[in-house]
Amino acid sequence: MIDNILPLVGRTSPLFVNDIEKIESEITDIVSSSNFLVIGGAGTIGSAICKEIFLRNPKVLHVVDISENNMVELVRDIRSSVGYGTGEFATFALDCGSDIFEDFIDAQCKRIGRYDYIFNTSALKHVRSEKDPFTLMRMIDTNIFYTEKVMQIAEKMGAKKYFCVSTDKAANPVNMMGASKRIMEMYLNRRSENMPLSMARFANVAFSDGSLLYGFNKRIEKNQPLAAPQDVKRYFVTPKESGELCLMSCLTGENRDIYFPKLSQELNLVTFSRIAEKYLESLGYEVVRCATEQEARDRVVEFKAVHKYPVYFFDSDTTGEKDFEEFYTDKEVLDMNRFESIGIIKNEPDYNNEKLDAFSEKIRKLRKEGNWNRTVLIDMFNEMIPNFNHKETGKFLDGRM
Repeated sequence: MIDNILPLVGRTSPLFVNDIEKIESEITDIVSSSNFLVIGGAGTIGSAICKEIFLRNPKVLHVVDISENNMVELVRDIRSSVGYGTGEFATFALDCGSDIFEDFIDAQCKRIGRYDYIFNTSALKHVRSEKDPFTLMRMIDTNIFYTEKVMQIAEKMGAKKYFCVSTDKAANPVNMMGASKRIMEMYLNRRSENMPLSMARFANVAFSDGSLLYGFNKRIEKNQPLAAPQDVKRYFVTPKESGELCLMSCLTGENRDIYFPKLSQELNLVTFSRIAEKYLESLGYEVVRCATEQEARDRVVEFKAVHKYPVYFFDSDTTGEKDFEEFYTDKEVLDMNRFESIGIIKNEPDYNNEKLDAFSEKIRKLRKEGNWNRTVLIDMFNEMIPNFNHKETGKFLDGRM
């Protein structure tokens, strides 16, 4: 991870400093007297949430994630940067969709009473995940049904609040990942009648695990060229900002609130190709644009020897890539006055029971039959989201460098 992300993404200062300073004592009081469970806590966003919580000395902080290796790094990071608090901090390599996870919850609740706040950041987050019907079905499980299942568990134990990460791509979605998160919001909206819920939609987290910017680091480590679309503009937040926004939403949001960062379309939208150029320049390389992937691959060693670096920039043509990003739709009610740098989508308990139940039943039948395809699943998403404008090109990111 590079030291200073902000200049690369077109900003000069962090987003939420003033808002957090105003209520820091309130947040610290809540954290220091509460038990926390962070699911998906070893990913980039989950790790950032864990660090924000740990900094404020919680009574209990338990972290669940399926990635044992990332969990090891989370512990080393926290111990090496913050040290040790007075509360209990422990990690568990578990799948939140498993029966073992349910047994884990039962055992912990008997021991500590309950988790006061549950953060769920587990998700399939990449547009590339819609390329085949099997990964798509896992996305539906992870992004929709597991998130609802965990909220049911939170309700059963009497947790004070359930928080779940959504995405900016849930606003007027054009890909299955964004649409799955929009459907997730519908399911959780229904569940919010029984316990408090809040969420966050935010931009790409710069240099997060698996992201294109994360890939820039790997390409340089491996003496490989950088490749990026030159026509796709995105908003970016830093990992720390993602953790701060999630913490603020969970601890200060009202039921069904969705927090999002106030970013300017004019000032803060930036192309991946421009970030690639800035990144290489920050490392002391002169950027050399190549006409083909092969040219870029062939000339890395030659260029690096003279402090230059080959890049291949292209126009995006893959399925599900949204031309622009937005955090809310024109039909959603907003509160833009409570915070300086955070907007809030205010939701009523508006959902269609019949549609949700029918979706669940259709998925159950497909799973029982053991046979489904992308077209069937896309059609089901169209039924759930009437304005779903799925962008299908027949090309996927597995076909890109």
